[in-house]
Amino acid sequence: MWLSVLLTILGLALLIKGADWLVDGASSIAARLGVSALVIGLTVVSFGTSMPELIVNLIASFQGNAGLAIGNIVGSNIANILLILGSTALITPLVLKRNTVWKEIPLALLAMLLVLVMASDVFLAGRLGNALDRIDGIVLLSFFVIFMYYTFGISQAEGKGEKIEQKPMWQSILLFLVGLGMLYFGGRW
Repeated sequence: MWLSVLLTILGLALLIKGADWLVDGASSIAARLGVSALVIGLTVVSFGTSMPELIVNLIASFQGNAGLAIGNIVGSNIANILLILGSTALITPLVLKRNTVWKEIPLALLAMLLVLVMASDVFLAGRLGNALDRIDGIVLLSFFVIFMYYTFGISQAEGKGEKIEQKPMWQSILLFLVGLGMLYFGGRW
């Protein structure tokens, strides 16, 4: 039992620090390649902070633990939207741009609704069980590609913005790779 507790604590520490290093390395690489701060924030940082969930979900899926993968996704979104956004708004007002209110928030709501519809096979299609299958995965990934295209369009309209710290390329790549390794082992433990 103590070994399980120790591995869980160590895994959590690896996930947290690994995500930090992955984001630092990837952000520095992206800045060196001329990617704007807005795109780095919307893509690189969001990928890095979501990477622990992705690693855990991939491992859970390969092990046949679909419930863990779905629970991780739903719980993460609830925590991100309600807990983190709510706590931040308590500390300081969050100024939202017009695009956020009229485009990004409706897209996020559409994504949640889409997953709900796709996972309602028993109710909507009369099947024996609910499942997200390969076709559903292709549809969700297609919407992701559309959103990434939209995000890069915003970056072109917004311009460069603030500067991101640029580390030497070797250090950035090392941080990225070590962070990715830490995420893998942290997710396994």
